[in-house]
Amino acid sequence: MGDKKLSINLNRLMQTIDASAKIGSLPKGGIRRLALTDEDKQMRDLFVEWLKQSDLHVRIDDFGNIYGRTKAQNPEAPPILIGSHLDTQPEGGCYDGILGVLSALEVIRTLNDNKIELNRPVEIVSFTNEEGARFAPPIMGSGGLSGIFDKSFIFSRQDKDGKTFEQELKRIGYEGNEKDRLKDIFCYIELHIEQGPVLERENLDIGIVTGIQGMNWLEVKVIGQSDHAGPTPMSMRKDALLTAAKMITDSNRLILEQDNESTITVGCISISPNSINCVPGEVTFSIDIRHPDNQIRKQLMSEIRQRLSTIAIIEQVQIEMKEIWETNSTDFSDELIIHLTEEAKRLGYQYKKMVSGAGHDAKYISDMTDTAMIFVPSVDGKSHCQEEYTKTEYIEKGANLLLNVVQKIATVSNVNI
Repeated sequence: MGDKKLSINLNRLMQTIDASAKIGSLPKGGIRRLALTDEDKQMRDLFVEWLKQSDLHVRIDDFGNIYGRTKAQNPEAPPILIGSHLDTQPEGGCYDGILGVLSALEVIRTLNDNKIELNRPVEIVSFTNEEGARFAPPIMGSGGLSGIFDKSFIFSRQDKDGKTFEQELKRIGYEGNEKDRLKDIFCYIELHIEQGPVLERENLDIGIVTGIQGMNWLEVKVIGQSDHAGPTPMSMRKDALLTAAKMITDSNRLILEQDNESTITVGCISISPNSINCVPGEVTFSIDIRHPDNQIRKQLMSEIRQRLSTIAIIEQVQIEMKEIWETNSTDFSDELIIHLTEEAKRLGYQYKKMVSGAGHDAKYISDMTDTAMIFVPSVDGKSHCQEEYTKTEYIEKGANLLLNVVQKIATVSNVNI
């Protein structure tokens, strides 16, 4: 490859991102494009059209994952897989995993423009239901492909209206064939926005991701006694919300005392009867615990469970705890990290190696092949909100790094991974 540097067509990439942003657009500039909705179908249809326009062989597997494969001198060689996801949170941004999919498309377009002959195929993927905002747990399409979740489990997941994953996948016409699952992958590289403030704060262009921290999701139900807000004395109440607030505060204190790497988030809460003049009788809330060290994370989760149980006893309420999801931390490929580092240096980009605090499709695909990720800065660290934004200069650098690494690996017959 020498010192030749390829560059993506930034205007074309931004036009593609803008076209995506119109599907499921929200008033403040964000996107609502939940998995397997009509908006998701509209985006999928457009994406498939773009793949065909780029002369890619398109197929869809039984989880609804969409693939587009290039031609190559060795067409049966395991492909380099690049991509991410196109679904969003209920009030998501325009970038998130979308940038990874559409930058992957721009990589292919640029390789086509420059008539680059590939030794092995490059394959784009858009995974189904990465966000988990409609069907839990998240990272479902790549989890199905890698065997983390079996098909019956995925197909039986229900949204809040009782509609199953299987029903909705068939309804939008994207239930493909099991034979079209990608089984043999040379390596996987995923471009993504950081979704945090570190790169922007340190004035860096690129994050080279060395792994993903582990996480636990816990559902906690506190059962007290619903009473009238007026006649019931404070000393005789079993207020489920007040008890839940103590539990949340104590759990947060524990995490803050641990270290700078552990995090806790209570992102969902529901109250019954949810009336202004009723003492809350039942509260259900979620807990999200994350840490790059699996042992520390599990110890934290165990201690939180113990503390919640103790508070329930003291406050004389009942408690039910249910593990929703657990996933261990993941280490990415040392060789791919070396390739990304070398190319970032060659392109003159300022970078740092970092661990991802969020889960991504790359986590589960790492069970199938060598995997790595590229991060680009998020303005103010915002993500999973309408204000999510990444500057075009960083989009260009992230896409160019992906392009040049893919070109290197796809054109050199004896590249070491």
